[in-house]
Amino acid sequence: MFVDRMKPAALVLTLLCSALSAMAGEYAVLASGSRLYADRHETDGGKLTLFTKTGSTQLDASQVVRFEQEDYTPPPPAPTRVVPVATTKPAEVGELIDNAARKYGLPPAFVRAVVAAESGYQPNAVSPKGAIGLMQLMPATAHELGADPKIVEQNVDAGTRYLRDLLLKYDNRAYHALAAYNAGPGAVVKYHGVPPYRETQNYILHVLRTWRKAQAD
Repeated sequence: MFVDRMKPAALVLTLLCSALSAMAGEYAVLASGSRLYADRHETDGGKLTLFTKTGSTQLDASQVVRFEQEDYTPPPPAPTRVVPVATTKPAEVGELIDNAARKYGLPPAFVRAVVAAESGYQPNAVSPKGAIGLMQLMPATAHELGADPKIVEQNVDAGTRYLRDLLLKYDNRAYHALAAYNAGPGAVVKYHGVPPYRETQNYILHVLRTWRKAQAD
């Protein structure tokens, strides 16, 4: 259980620092098509070492095709099908998101960025894996949070609360919290940080870019 005792202003500052530091890294593109995030890299003969805040990974230099800096533009999220749910107007959706963000001490623009990446603001979106609604909650996760994911208000509230809990769990490290939201906390534990999943890495970068752009506007 997480206790929400952190002041919203402190959380916003920590999130911002985490996001901006994360954006300063690079991606190693492997011959297989996979992309691995690193803060920096070093080469020594035929070996290449990728360094992150949680450790390092050594590869054969021949495995890396190129490096992509933070100006890489990820592909759009995978398409989702839709099912009928309670109708909510776009303006009402934005208000729901902002209210939930303030309720749990998160920047509204940050939660909006997550919603944009998860569902493209489609309340009736359902992913191929069965995630539902604006914040793409899996039925089991929604059940644990005591929410009906097909009810827009409950979907947004529970998804935002879950995002807040993940940020508290990972000491407000936005990269880790977003990785857990996308790929599951188990993947973060398994890889001691952001997992080497291309989808998850692209997802994190997309959220942080959207959030950063919203702050600049």
